[in-house]
Amino acid sequence: MSLTPADQDHRDHLDHQVPPERTELRRIMEEMVESGFTGVTMRVHDERGGWVGSAGVGRRGESAKPPTDGHVRIGSNTKTFTATLVLQLVAEGRIDLDTPADEYLPEFGLDRRITVRMLLQHTSGVFNFTGEYHDDGTFVPGIPATPAGRVWVDNRFKTYRPEELVRLALSKPARFEPGTDWSYANTNYVLARLLIEKVTGRSLAEEMRRLILEPLGLSGTVVPDTDPEIPEPHPHAYYRYEDAGREETVDVTRQNPSWISTGGDMISTTRDLHTFISALVGGKLLPAPLLAEMCAPHPKVGYGLGVFVQETGEGGGTVITHNGGMAGHAALMYSTPDGSRTLTAALNYVDDAALSMATPFHQATQRLIAEVFGAGRAKQP
Repeated sequence: MSLTPADQDHRDHLDHQVPPERTELRRIMEEMVESGFTGVTMRVHDERGGWVGSAGVGRRGESAKPPTDGHVRIGSNTKTFTATLVLQLVAEGRIDLDTPADEYLPEFGLDRRITVRMLLQHTSGVFNFTGEYHDDGTFVPGIPATPAGRVWVDNRFKTYRPEELVRLALSKPARFEPGTDWSYANTNYVLARLLIEKVTGRSLAEEMRRLILEPLGLSGTVVPDTDPEIPEPHPHAYYRYEDAGREETVDVTRQNPSWISTGGDMISTTRDLHTFISALVGGKLLPAPLLAEMCAPHPKVGYGLGVFVQETGEGGGTVITHNGGMAGHAALMYSTPDGSRTLTAALNYVDDAALSMATPFHQATQRLIAEVFGAGRAKQP
């Protein structure tokens, strides 16, 4: 499972060769900044070699661009790491995907129909502890710490234990009968964390280091638990809210990420995300049958076990992906199924309760997918 010397030499070669100039990628990054993002860092590895670029600023009021391999809170990309870890324990014979999760975690009284597989694929039906958006536009709130104005800002250093998040979710009605539908719920992945810790007797961070971080040499990747710090260098994250009719913008780079737990708490770099996703799809972390199960998409939204399986359109083929946002930080992670082409990116921005950056985020990712993975992607610098 470890990187071989040849793997390491290839990774270092990609990072230190003279990179091709990617004019269209730079243009997209600049347009992302114009659309409202504070800063963008992007990394692409493909048949033309490795390329890294950045635009905007790492900190409001300053002129320096974001560090090209700075640390960023990767949000729901955490789910891909966590699902991989569960599947590695499946490979070790310590977890069975189709066993009721209640057999591993009897203390919660989970519906016996909910299997481990349903947790990883978001088909359990459990309430999302950060709040549920329904198709009719209504929102059912979850924990008070969910970014929603000054309440979140004032409580961003509070510690939540994963058991607390799960119990809150289970106090709410299930969204649907287990296995009958699909709905994204951070609760599923907090349960996955607790399952990992129960069967191994070790913390998630210890198991992550044992099976993923150390074998791949991911020195820039952190499982923070309750630690509010983020390693240097890093871009800064911001949150905007209204207070007594006044608009306030706060630097929220430091925060206790336990409010989201394994739903999205990890920290990484674009280089580490590239190494991780290319190793994952390249078969360095999972046996081929489990990797195939991971990448088998649910028919409703194309979600496998911790990854989205997305068609790029116009004959461009398939990408394996997960993205994530975390209160002013975000990360993108895309790869072709064979790992030969990857795109990873780190974003910093001003977040708010209205999710004002959601539309620019979606538009930018669609342009990037078309440019890097689409059939008509640019062939020349």
